[in-house]
Amino acid sequence: MILSFRTARCLIAALATFGSLGAQQLQTGPPHDSGQSVTAVFEGWFHNPDGSFSLLFGYYNRNLRQELDIPIGAGNRIDPGGPDQGQPTHFLSRRQWGVFAATVPQDFGSGQLTWTLTANAVTTAVPGNLNPLWELSPFRDASGNTPPFLAFDAAGPFVPGPRGPSASLQTILPDPLALTLWVADDASVIPGATRPKTPAVAITWSKFRGPGSVTFANDRPAVETADFEAPPHTAFQGKAVTTATFSEPGEYVLHATANDWSGEGGRGFQCCWSNAQVKVTVKPAR
Repeated sequence: MILSFRTARCLIAALATFGSLGAQQLQTGPPHDSGQSVTAVFEGWFHNPDGSFSLLFGYYNRNLRQELDIPIGAGNRIDPGGPDQGQPTHFLSRRQWGVFAATVPQDFGSGQLTWTLTANAVTTAVPGNLNPLWELSPFRDASGNTPPFLAFDAAGPFVPGPRGPSASLQTILPDPLALTLWVADDASVIPGATRPKTPAVAITWSKFRGPGSVTFANDRPAVETADFEAPPHTAFQGKAVTTATFSEPGEYVLHATANDWSGEGGRGFQCCWSNAQVKVTVKPAR
């Protein structure tokens, strides 16, 4: 099989990412449930329609069980221009792929953004830049697969990819907040592969930011088939419904990831999944 220059470059970048993570894992020694560091991961960059660029970041929480809350500030900052550039303050365990994108201007050139994290008294930092080696294709992979479309309403707007849709909601303690995502996907598989029996899209909800804990009725709700006007060139459409309950009032951000059959991180090739965010104002009980 002959690879295009662009595909080969993406393959090299993906292999470099795995090599870097492999080295980090070897340095940690035996796995631990808690007490380990969290390292930011620069996944790569991609073009935006307005001429700006997105630097895509994920992270690797070396703890098998411990989730951490690291507030924006000295221990969780992106410089220059930060400390807050949309990064999470709640960190799930293990590897989390491409959870947010920081926007840089069209004239960013050889500039660099550095995400610094301090967790369990260990500080790590990772730079992100526009090196051509790290250019991503998050909206179509080499086999033609595309990420799911997501919307918070059956009428849309439907948005695919790492910079997916967002919504703003509010609730009053202790009322649960209803969360519904409408999804559509091309239901693509690798050429020659057998189509899985699972739904074409899997949804995972998590806390992204917020002062208290968040409990989901089901953080991996079933994606049931649904009838609505889906975007063109999609073969599967459905919706996923769950609720979120909050432990205390305040401002929260909830995060949803939609993975198609390519799985988490697109099997390491940075396509094809989509993110969605919900900003939630939780008011005190009356």
